[in-house]
Amino acid sequence: MKILIKNGRVWNGQNFLYADILTENNIISKVQKDISENADYIFDASGMTVLPGLVDAHVHMKGISCDQFGINAEMSCMPFGVTAAVDAGGGLGDESLLGSFAVKSIVMPGISIVDNKPDFEAWEQTAKKYGERCVGIKLYFDIFVSEIKSIKPFMEIVDFAEEKNLPIMVHSSNPPVSMSELLSCMRKGDILTHAYHGGTNNVADDDFLCIAEAKKRGVIIDAGLAGNVHTDFDIFRRAIASGAIPDIISTDITRASAYKRGGKYGMTMCMSIARHLGISEEDIFRAVTSNPAKAFGKDSEWGYIAVGRCADIAVLQIADEGFDM
Repeated sequence: MKILIKNGRVWNGQNFLYADILTENNIISKVQKDISENADYIFDASGMTVLPGLVDAHVHMKGISCDQFGINAEMSCMPFGVTAAVDAGGGLGDESLLGSFAVKSIVMPGISIVDNKPDFEAWEQTAKKYGERCVGIKLYFDIFVSEIKSIKPFMEIVDFAEEKNLPIMVHSSNPPVSMSELLSCMRKGDILTHAYHGGTNNVADDDFLCIAEAKKRGVIIDAGLAGNVHTDFDIFRRAIASGAIPDIISTDITRASAYKRGGKYGMTMCMSIARHLGISEEDIFRAVTSNPAKAFGKDSEWGYIAVGRCADIAVLQIADEGFDM
């Protein structure tokens, strides 16, 4: 089957171009101006932006994450243009369940901390269930979620991750130490999610210098909006104004957030919020395509539009419908 997308402004993962896109049997076969080839279906994308299928770096999928948060992967991703997603914390399912989703899926299983001690054995058992789909470690560095009292267990997890050659995604709300201390211990390729939380020890405490320094060292900053549960939008706005913008924009979508705001909460709303707060269109598009693809070592498969690649494509149009933050 041939599908032709015409007259759109294309974001190819790196920059904008005006081109048509022809796909054949789910593969991109042409990206060029004025394609006139016959197609089974022609879509006129005039006034729209054509992007690679979006990548959500922080979700909670039904059957993978806990029942309290897990939500149907297809319904929480595809209506918002998301074709690839990372379950951040999943411990219930296995590789076969992830493989059954229409959304391309990988997982960072959570590592539990009890009495300030990480449970490495339980994490190992969970990771085995996911095989190659396990791409990292999720850590809840939050005094209200984990029994964590100091930086010590985090440093033990860093050593463990180093041995496994895996990145750590750190849920950073209400950490027991300053964000400056936490970020100084994170490595190149580690991911700070909920970077703009408004709890104790947040990034505004040092006027966002900790984010600037961490980004220089290759630490990846994820907005991780979570509706508004783990994001203080005043802090987010001030951070953007200071230049401390996120590398990744993710939803942290769950059963608790997905159907609020008229069922509109998802990646496109998070992108709209980022735009409203002052992040440039190019930085937003990188943050939901090529940047998360690179962060998880999937940039050969996800995040770009190019000839020969899988035809995961999203077509978006800016609409002035409003939203509440």
